[in-house]
Amino acid sequence: MDLFTRSWTALRSAVAALPDEDFERPSGCVGWLVRDLVCHLVIDAQDVLITLVTPATGEPTADAVGYWKPVEPPTGEDPLDALIPRLAAAYGDPRLLTFHLDDVGSAAGRAAELADPAARVSTRGEVLSVGDYLSAYVVEWTLHHLDLIAHLSSAPRPPTETLAAARTALEKIVGTAFPASFSDADALLIGTGRREPTDSERDELGELAGNLPFFLG
Repeated sequence: MDLFTRSWTALRSAVAALPDEDFERPSGCVGWLVRDLVCHLVIDAQDVLITLVTPATGEPTADAVGYWKPVEPPTGEDPLDALIPRLAAAYGDPRLLTFHLDDVGSAAGRAAELADPAARVSTRGEVLSVGDYLSAYVVEWTLHHLDLIAHLSSAPRPPTETLAAARTALEKIVGTAFPASFSDADALLIGTGRREPTDSERDELGELAGNLPFFLG
């Protein structure tokens, strides 16, 4: 739960520090501007709040790793993905968008800190412990932090410890380790298709290169 708080706080702080003009720059999510990504984070924060007040009584059906499933590459046809840019544009002033993220995001952060890690919640048709659910979101926050700063060289990076945790989780999800020479950020970016490996990186990946990228959903 500590890593959830660190990754979420770092991501929200990075958004809060962005100058207005950066909201119109591309993000690391194909087809989305930074403002679209921030709007998506508002919805993510709402999902966290909803899940934490959706108790479950059955036995867990997934853990922090099992929460994520490899999925087909995004096609751009998902209705929610198409809705996000329209919602983001409707805010107009980027400060309204950051205010909404701070408002809902702070509430999600407080709810996570107050939640019982052993309690069980239901989401996406699965039952998880609160601790596992919040641990799964370390991957979400860290990847989206990398998306946020993809074209913003001066923006702060995700915390070192959350990058390491997200890499470990990704390797467990896909059932294989990335080369030790890869930084945690590069393993995450290459592993999830956010950038192509260089020729030398592809050589290091060996047979694994043929299975990349892994899209998570």
